[in-house]
Amino acid sequence: SGLSQEAGSVEQLSLHCAEGSLEWLYPTGALRLRLAPRLPPTSAAVKGGSPPHVTACIKPSGTFRGAQLYLERGGVLELLLPEAPKPRARCFSWLPQEKVALFLQATPHPDISRRIAAFRYELRGDWLARPALPASLSAEGACRPCNDTEILMAICTSDFVIRGSIRSVSNDAELQESIIGVSASRIHRQKFPLFQAGGRPGRPVGSIRTPLRCGVKPGPGTFLFTGWLHFGEAWLSCAPRYRDFQRIYEGAQRTRQNPCEFPMD
Repeated sequence: SGLSQEAGSVEQLSLHCAEGSLEWLYPTGALRLRLAPRLPPTSAAVKGGSPPHVTACIKPSGTFRGAQLYLERGGVLELLLPEAPKPRARCFSWLPQEKVALFLQATPHPDISRRIAAFRYELRGDWLARPALPASLSAEGACRPCNDTEILMAICTSDFVIRGSIRSVSNDAELQESIIGVSASRIHRQKFPLFQAGGRPGRPVGSIRTPLRCGVKPGPGTFLFTGWLHFGEAWLSCAPRYRDFQRIYEGAQRTRQNPCEFPMD
């Protein structure tokens, strides 16, 4: 709470968790948030390769008021969230040896009592290569089809792997997102209950998001949808037609190049 801060003071905090939220009541002065995620061993640099980037995403609450959020990198401040921002995520990356922080500065108001600056955050050290990168974070190549290697890795490492068909596609122009309604014929894996009963008998349904610029259209056929959880929502990574996936997987099995076992029927 800003009520416990001295006027003009800067509180120092560190964010270590992979994800979480911050709520600043009655903003006054500033908060400096050091980004120091505890990276898993798998995110360590590959020997002889380039060091991995760390990625952070910030998503403001719909009632974000009373402050502006800046990215502090190399002594330079970059505005991430103005006061009363649109409720969309902002993402950025840095190398582990770089020192970065978030600077949350209160905006002057005669009455601070009804203002709350709140946001959710995600810190990751393993969003290095596609398809591990959620589609919403990848500006370049987010819309291109996955190649065979990416598809095989996606079925092993994604937060969800769903076989099913497209029920509908709706577009959110404000958030620049397309929402794909999916009817699941088989749930191979989901870390959270994203797909639940509600469609045809025995057919769980759910929605998957992708950038609006990808121009997703509804179409017939069965697909294998894979992707990642991003602020509690499913985001698309790879979605080959199921018959194409079968061909790719069976070919990898013959050459013993499949990275994990996957139930085929």
